[in-house]
Amino acid sequence: MNNWNSITIKISREAEEAISALLIEAGSAGVEINDSADYLNHEDQFGEVLPEIEQSELVDITAYYPENMPIVELKAEIEHKIANLADYFSLTGLSVTTNNLSETNWAEAWKKYFEPARITHDLTIVPSWTKDYLATGSEKLIRLDPGMAFGTGTHPTTKMSLYALEQVLRGGETLLDVGTGSGVLSVAATYLGAAEIFAYDIDEVAVRVALENIELNPGHEKIHVSANNLLEGIDKKADVIVANILADILVLMTDDAFRLVKEEGYLIMSGIIADKADMVIASAENAGFFLETRLIQGEWNCLIFKKTENREGVIGG
Repeated sequence: MNNWNSITIKISREAEEAISALLIEAGSAGVEINDSADYLNHEDQFGEVLPEIEQSELVDITAYYPENMPIVELKAEIEHKIANLADYFSLTGLSVTTNNLSETNWAEAWKKYFEPARITHDLTIVPSWTKDYLATGSEKLIRLDPGMAFGTGTHPTTKMSLYALEQVLRGGETLLDVGTGSGVLSVAATYLGAAEIFAYDIDEVAVRVALENIELNPGHEKIHVSANNLLEGIDKKADVIVANILADILVLMTDDAFRLVKEEGYLIMSGIIADKADMVIASAENAGFFLETRLIQGEWNCLIFKKTENREGVIGG
């Protein structure tokens, strides 16, 4: 049986993006974030009494590493890097802890926290192992098994990406999904009428997970998944490009996005912490896009840009 080591960092919410990136750079395929704010206005949809969660300005960020990685040395290295962030984020309440967990036990234990979640008016994310949940009315079910490396699709950045896709897709579009992760946005795009979707991720594990999730859903034949570094070397013209990744990565792809988006097409960028939104806007506008819509949930931003010569209806137009 394979074992995994975990490192959990308790830190101020404003540092969530930076710490997540730090843990991934240290070799984790992804992070798990436990944020008390996720329980604000949390409605009971399944007849259960949900726990009352004490609100805190701190979040728990957990990353998983193979057992053969030297966890003591890794913890010390991460603590050193966090200390260097003291000028940028509050380190009050900071703690760094490690744990060991068998892969089988972990994989089963977390599933009890992942329940069907209605994300938009018509889109509901349903765990792949939930067999008794039936769609009602216009509800469309996105079946998802994120595995160990990916989120459940309910993070604010994913939610806003789905809202944005609902705004811009009208049917028949070609869409590029950059940093596809679990594949949730590609699956949603098929429900929203996209005719052809090309999903990319630099991580081979993400490509495998996305393919597995896409196969769980109708319309999977419209989606083509492959490994690629952002949009480098891509020549497929698209009506819409969507990317839900870190702000520092998003700015690296704006020129390629402008090259590939058709006239009157859209670029959707999410995963942007508030204090980096201006940086992403400047990068996209320098490439030639105009900002049409800005979605905000908590500290997260999702930006919808348009490639157009007609600025009527865009912000500042």
